[in-house]
Amino acid sequence: MGWVQKIDHAIGRSVVGRWFQLDGSGHHKERKGSNFSTEIRAGLATFFAMSYIIAVNASIVSDTGGTCTCDRSADPSCVSGEAYALCKSEIRRDMITATAAISALGSFFMGLLANMPVGIAPGMGMNAYFAYTVVGVNGTGLVPYQVAVTAIFVEGFIFFGLALLGMRQWLARAIPRSIKLATSVGIGLFLTLIGLTYSQGIGLIVGAVSTPLELAGCASADRIVQDGDALGCPGSHKMRNPAMWVAIFCGGVFTVILMMYRVKGAIIAGILLVSIISWPRGTELTYFPYTAVGDDSFDFFRRVVDFHPISRTLAVQEWSLGSYGGQFGLALITFLYVDILDCTGTLYAMAKHADLMDPVTQDFEGSTVAYMVDSIAISIGALFGTPPVTAFVESGAGISEGGKTGLTAMTTGFCFFISIFFAPIFASIPAWATGCVLILVGSMMVRNVTEINWNYMGDAVPAFVTIALMPFTYSIADGLIAGICLYILINTLVWAIEKASGGRLVPHNKESKDPWTWRIPGGVVPQWMVRLSRGKKDFWRADRTVQGEGASDGDEPRPGPGAVALIRDDADHPMGEKRVSNGDSPERRGSSDVVATATPPVETSGDKKLM
Repeated sequence: MGWVQKIDHAIGRSVVGRWFQLDGSGHHKERKGSNFSTEIRAGLATFFAMSYIIAVNASIVSDTGGTCTCDRSADPSCVSGEAYALCKSEIRRDMITATAAISALGSFFMGLLANMPVGIAPGMGMNAYFAYTVVGVNGTGLVPYQVAVTAIFVEGFIFFGLALLGMRQWLARAIPRSIKLATSVGIGLFLTLIGLTYSQGIGLIVGAVSTPLELAGCASADRIVQDGDALGCPGSHKMRNPAMWVAIFCGGVFTVILMMYRVKGAIIAGILLVSIISWPRGTELTYFPYTAVGDDSFDFFRRVVDFHPISRTLAVQEWSLGSYGGQFGLALITFLYVDILDCTGTLYAMAKHADLMDPVTQDFEGSTVAYMVDSIAISIGALFGTPPVTAFVESGAGISEGGKTGLTAMTTGFCFFISIFFAPIFASIPAWATGCVLILVGSMMVRNVTEINWNYMGDAVPAFVTIALMPFTYSIADGLIAGICLYILINTLVWAIEKASGGRLVPHNKESKDPWTWRIPGGVVPQWMVRLSRGKKDFWRADRTVQGEGASDGDEPRPGPGAVALIRDDADHPMGEKRVSNGDSPERRGSSDVVATATPPVETSGDKKLM
């Protein structure tokens, strides 16, 4: 036995191993194949897959101008002034620290408390909605930055209550499947559009006068300026920006090749390659031109290792909403809805990927705790000034490396903590280095388009409208509202016509419609409330279900064949429930065994299908 195996064995048999249910810990729900060294390696893989968010999120949020002030009524050109540019640079550095800090906190406690191998960070898509719709570029959106982070702060507490009371699952299931899938696709196209523009992308397309969009690709200094706004490119300068070509080949093609060969950290490798090429001063694509802003950025970059305290975005919530009440409510509802879908979908997908799903309830152990950790992280992140945080699908990289427990997420959180002290490096990553990342993330998100039910118009048309309006209106909220309203209108009319005709007028292919139900497996009421209503003193601990002969644990009674008994957990079994089928031990039982529980079976008839 090598030294690594000895460490794995020692930790597995310790209190740490029992808490995280490592293989060999003796825990009645130990996760087979999990060990300390594998979890550490998986956590590193997750960090390298997620770490791009530090630079990308900071770059996107800084586009809003944050708390920087600019009186356009007195000076319409103040946004292009040196003072405002220096302030935005400071906002970006704040966001570097804030993004790394909240990712570290959220991921660490997701692992420690929920025992899930899932990393948490500000969500892609939500940060774009926050920056370009709610606050707007340089504060030209619906509400000021301070009001927007107030909405996120409140949303976190609402999220917490919904998770605690079990309503979060119901809300996620109440949305039609086609709209859920279309939301992911629409956000993917929205991110792609952002990645193609100048502000946060490679500058391949730009707004024009005669058409909404046109091909660009010229240097920022060569763009046509009209009424103080930079528009298109002169014909002779199109596609001649060296930064764009470096981004396409080094940040795009190079990254795709690495991803095809499953190289860990492929995305961050592409970002770093483009950044390194852009750092030398005196070149056509340098990120540090000889200007006041360039000199300030270069001085900060040369520190390499430095802690930058959050100075401009920390706890800037504004509670005097004034005339922003309606827009505040719209932003709050949209943040809440997308967070529910995004986080729920990602957590369920990652739990399934790690083989942690319960086949009976279609839920995973610690789901309520995981949701509450995410909700608390949302509110803390709002105090730091970041958009809503969510579970990251890039956690699949760590799970693919063998991560099964919270040690994976804790390792990821520790890596994010270390990255806080490398703020000068992350703050010096140019927009064209992260533009291709947005395009690649968008390409991964639109793959859900194949799962949309295109055979039934009542599902297909609302989904298509949702997808189309998100990028074309530059608003996730507008796409969601249009899609949901159209779905309700179309399907309500079909239902009314069918009822009025006595069932004679029915769409010819209605049988292909996606089934919908408000019911969820295991019921709406969370199990801790069920146990509390039964008078169980330690209601926070799950009952253990034992079935079959010889399925005892310690001095517990042995039920006969086919019997089901709920056994109260004791100090030796601090979490979860034990399920043993027909006398087989957990080690011998196959994953296909059906396990009986005290919960009545969930109705899954032909007309009631759940995601």
